[in-house]
Amino acid sequence: MEYRLIIFDADGTLRYCTVPGQPCPNKPGEWNLYPDVIEKLASYNWTHPGAESGTGYGIASNQGGVGSGYFAEDTAMSLLEDTFREAFGFSPAEGTIEMCPHIPYSGCSCRKPSPEMLNRLMKLYGVSPESVLFVGDRDADKNAAFNAGCDFQWISEFFNRNPEK
Repeated sequence: MEYRLIIFDADGTLRYCTVPGQPCPNKPGEWNLYPDVIEKLASYNWTHPGAESGTGYGIASNQGGVGSGYFAEDTAMSLLEDTFREAFGFSPAEGTIEMCPHIPYSGCSCRKPSPEMLNRLMKLYGVSPESVLFVGDRDADKNAAFNAGCDFQWISEFFNRNPEK
């Protein structure tokens, strides 16, 4: 199927943390892209919101380290923007990176498996869930896709790799 919008999780999907025992980066220099990301993403005709053709893009990422006090919300967003630029080779359009800064089990409405971040990206692009793919590495990602009504692929399917780096 040809999707109008592909949304990616960040940690464990596009990037991995280089600090042993730390689940996600807290500052610059603590992450790397998985080796296959740039080549796979380069095979798409990415388009910004409002375009009539091509494939839209987005990132939807839980960043509980913000709510836990490990780093500031602007740092988390900056790290996601840096990840995007390195992975896609261009800067993200405004609104194409969605982030939940709340701690797990906080009851917020945006943390995956809630579909809120995916719904906002679909609204930004003006697309229906049937034309959207979400790519991730965790059950929360799969459940967010299900809750949003869009398709889901594990990283092993989309990037043709094992879930571990």
